[in-house]
Amino acid sequence: MKFAIVESGGKQYRAVEGTTIDVDRLAHEVGKKFDFERVLLVADGDTVSVGTPTVSVKVSATVVDHIKGPKVLSFKYRPKKRIRVRGGNRAHYTRLKIESIG
Repeated sequence: MKFAIVESGGKQYRAVEGTTIDVDRLAHEVGKKFDFERVLLVADGDTVSVGTPTVSVKVSATVVDHIKGPKVLSFKYRPKKRIRVRGGNRAHYTRLKIESIG
């Protein structure tokens, strides 16, 4: 199985050909193809090439959809002081389909 470790938005993701990954929101339209600039590792069976810091391999992806993640709730509570603060957040993600590696 061929896979690559790519970096997007300061985070690292494992990209496998034909699968989808959710990364932080990107400014690309749905259906647009683009290439990852930073590929850190490429593995194909027993052969592994690790970059110092990057590998000169092209990983291309297509934007499938822009989605919102699950709601994350935060609750601050201070007993005996009647302080109760409830907040929440839903992160925005871009779903990418990995077309080809290399």
